[in-house]
Amino acid sequence: MAAGIGLFMMPAFAQARDITVFAAASLTDAMGDVAKAYEQQNPDDNVRLSFASSSTLARQIAAGGPAEIFVSANEKWMDWLSEQDLLEAGTRRDLLGNSLVLIAPKDSKLSNITLDTKSDLTRLIGKDDRIAMGDPDHVPAGIYGKQALGKLGMWEKTESRLARADNVRAALALVEHGESPLGIVYGTDAAISKGVKIIATFPANSHPAITYPVAVMKDMKNPASTRLLDFLKSPDARAIFGQYGFTLPQ
Repeated sequence: MAAGIGLFMMPAFAQARDITVFAAASLTDAMGDVAKAYEQQNPDDNVRLSFASSSTLARQIAAGGPAEIFVSANEKWMDWLSEQDLLEAGTRRDLLGNSLVLIAPKDSKLSNITLDTKSDLTRLIGKDDRIAMGDPDHVPAGIYGKQALGKLGMWEKTESRLARADNVRAALALVEHGESPLGIVYGTDAAISKGVKIIATFPANSHPAITYPVAVMKDMKNPASTRLLDFLKSPDARAIFGQYGFTLPQ
């Protein structure tokens, strides 16, 4: 299985049973394991994975990128591709859910806090420090973060104190490396990191439900794409996603 962070172009001579999947950066670890499980059951198929922000991947697809399956970290970017008639009819479905959390470096003196309308994250950081999160202008985790901060009345105070990252894993890395004393990421990202701790979970009603839609791109004739799409909803795949902390729609 060929996997990597970022984008690649698939060579023209690629085998017909290769399956190219563009997936949100927050799925890096889980999707890698799911792809391995799929290949074990379908040894003639080869899953090619490319990870980045959902916005970056959606734009690449619209520009002619080679994705056969796209997994977005929010509805917005899948809707955007749908509006351009780039999804295969009848293949879109909700795959996963997630939570939004506030993290700090593992060795931080900050401990569990409650996030509500009385909270002020800027009081928890130094005057020159910034809070890491995906860029709220286009990164799904950042968009959810802005919505949550806005709902809790904190957006105006925190907007100028953000370290805007290209994707949620980049935001996680800023906190892991001690470059930001706080970060806003998905619960699953925090769970796979040994360098951060969760100090709060944003109330579920402070942001829209975090949903990961999946779909096959239009005019893809590769039958392996349909097999993989079906596998993503199988008990085996759901068990793997569940181990990484994703919630599983019924």
